[in-house]
Amino acid sequence: MKNKILKAGLKWFIISIVSCLYFASVTAQNLPISSYGLPIINSNSIYNESLMHHPEKQMVSIAQIPGIIMDLRYATSNNFLHKKLYPENTKNSFLRKPVFEALGDVAKDLARRGLVLVIFDAYRPYAVTVEIWIPVKDERYAANPAKGSGHNRGVAVDLTLADSKTHQLLPMPTDFDNFSDSARQDFNGTDAMRMANRELLKQTMEKYGFVPLPTEWWHFSWPHAENFEVLDLSFAELEKNQ
Repeated sequence: MKNKILKAGLKWFIISIVSCLYFASVTAQNLPISSYGLPIINSNSIYNESLMHHPEKQMVSIAQIPGIIMDLRYATSNNFLHKKLYPENTKNSFLRKPVFEALGDVAKDLARRGLVLVIFDAYRPYAVTVEIWIPVKDERYAANPAKGSGHNRGVAVDLTLADSKTHQLLPMPTDFDNFSDSARQDFNGTDAMRMANRELLKQTMEKYGFVPLPTEWWHFSWPHAENFEVLDLSFAELEKNQ
């Protein structure tokens, strides 16, 4: 078991290094600049051009992962802003190819335990980040559009665990989008079951190369997010590219 974990860790370390070596892409060209001064990819033509020499940057449909459950909270009003930020019919999301592949390995690992991943959020169009920032303007709770986020780059995912047969969510220290100390990865003021479930999610995600966010138990990102451009493409546009 130890050797398998070491091999898996080495695999995703090598993928991360390769991504770094490949990075010389469209950001060196004249990308459109957002009103916050950030270069972005906001058209299919620019996106496809970015993939010509960097196919590893392809955005891949998460729905291709067997058994995965999509519960995209920003396509509903069940989020901290209490309003829909994605089109109501949004049933799928996307991640960059190496991130998608790693998440698929996480899902296979958990399936052997009778568990399934539930996705709260993954790719987030840059325009939505701007929409969230306007009323919040606090980097503790929202990404600054001057920097963009891992979600905009297709390398971050918000998720939890559920029973694969009943689809019942496993108890966690908090719900999604809770900005109290209770949501921290190191919070110990809850019952043992919730902490064990949180730790299982964290350890499994880390096993396949993901990096946890200390302040949000549900948020994980791929290393070297700066190697991937900020995208402002609609879900419908990305679906067409599959």
